[in-house]
This record gives sequence, structure tokens and C-alpha cells, in this order.
Amino acid sequence: MAWVDWSITGVGAVVVLVALRDIFHTIWHPSGRGDLSHLVMRGLWRLGQRRRDRGAMRAITGPVALALVIGLWLVLLIGGGALVYAPHLPEGFVLDSALDASERSRALDAVYLSLVTLATLGFGDIVPEAGWLRIVVPVQALIGFALLTASVTWVLQVYPALIRRRALAVRLAQLRTVPADELLGDPDSSLAAPLLEGLAGALVQARVDVTQYSETYYFRDHDEEAALPAMLSVATSLCDAGRAAPRRDVRIAAGLLGAAIDDFARVLDEEFLRVGGTTAEILSAYAEAHHYGGQD
Repeated sequence: MAWVDWSITGVGAVVVLVALRDIFHTIWHPSGRGDLSHLVMRGLWRLGQRRRDRGAMRAITGPVALALVIGLWLVLLIGGGALVYAPHLPEGFVLDSALDASERSRALDAVYLSLVTLATLGFGDIVPEAGWLRIVVPVQALIGFALLTASVTWVLQVYPALIRRRALAVRLAQLRTVPADELLGDPDSSLAAPLLEGLAGALVQARVDVTQYSETYYFRDHDEEAALPAMLSVATSLCDAGRAAPRRDVRIAAGLLGAAIDDFARVLDEEFLRVGGTTAEILSAYAEAHHYGGQD
């Protein structure tokens, strides 16, 4: 029945649109969060949380989640394309003379056509004949090229954000080796205020990164000194010491750092943790979620 065929084609188009929407919201939308990609990453993260004895497993959760999300996009785009094509095979296409139309599997040919089109291989053994299909097939090829570009772009966005986060953690790890009084308590030193301001700026960048690239939250650093969840307590200690410093500029800089810490904790709580407590409680939950603070 014609209406059944077109209904299947419509379902396929919807599946493709769902995948495209998720790609857009994950990579290019300011929120940096697609519904499907977030569901996959959160599910894999929770699975890793249950396997507390597998430290290596938790460390690769982020990279595996990226690969799974890209794989999900591929499945949706290939499957959606196959649903679009299947009801119109072989009537809407011209098959190569070497192919016997009577011996073909409509479902298999639809998946094959969708796969080679999305991969932009263009073997030419199955060519669209119907006018609308001559538009749809090249559009799917463009979508395949866009998916490749988007996936590379995504990786190139995520890893610089992770590098910035790790650099801040290492910086905090180095600062904890020096007593806070020596860093901030000297009334004749002009280094303390720029130090706190720099930390505040780096933490603001980390806050922007975790908002724009929410998938970075699900990356756990195996090295504690490079893990921001483990090192944020150093920033809070410096903030407390700075607020009691004799110099006014240091106290002001400590206030800026404190505001950056509070804002970072608020974003973590709203987007991931749902603790609803004080900044200290949220940061403690952040460390525990990544299995620091005596969790390993």
C-alpha cells in the first residue's frame, strides 16, 4: 500500500532529523548538550560508578562515551536513510545490469545504499531514478560529510578544554606545596593578588568549558594532581587565607576567586550533581563522583 510505504519513509526522515538535532545541540549549541548524547554519556558514567574496583575502566569512560555517541549518530543516520529508501526499492532506482532485481533483498539493499551514500563512496551500482530520490541521496551524502567534519570538530573542542582543566589542577597541586601564609600573608609582596586573580580567571574558563562542553565532566583523570575535582580544595583554602590577608588588593582578589568557585560549584550542581547544598558540599560531591577524597 502506498500510504504504508510513505509512512515508513516519513519515519526514516524523522530518525534522521532526530540525529541531526542531537549533533547540533551537542556540538554547536551554546548549551553543549544533546539529549541522546547526554543520555549515553550519563548512562556509561553511572555504569562506571558501580564498578569502583575498575580504576582503569573509569579513566576511559570519557573517550569510550565519545566513540559510542558518534556510533549512535551513525546508526541513526544509516537506519533512517534505509527506512527512507526501503519502500522505494527497486522501483525508484536503477540497478546495475549485473544485479538481478528478482534476487535482491529490499532491506539489505536499503541499508547498503544508505551506508555507502553516507560514507560518500558512491559505487554507482544502485542509482536513484525518481526525481525526489535524486535529491535525497546527494543530501544524505552531504550529511555524511558533515558528520565526519562534526566528529573531528567535537574531538578538537573537547580535548583542549580537558587540557585547560588539567593545567589548572596541576597549578593548584603545585601551590599546595607552599603554605598559604607565605603566599598571601606578606604585606610587602605584590605577587599574591595577581596569583589569586589568575586562578579566578582559570576557574572561570573551566566553568565555561564544562557548560559549553558538558561531556568533559565525564572524563576522569587518573593522576590526582591533574584532576580538578581533587585539587579544588586548594583553591578554597587559598581563598579563605586571602580573605584574611593584610593587603586590600589580596582580599579583593580572594573575593573574585571565591565568586568564581561559587559559580563553578553552582553550574556543577545544576547540570550534574543535584546536591542542592553549600559550595563546600557540592565540591565534596564533585570529588566523590570522580572517586577522589578517599574514594579509591
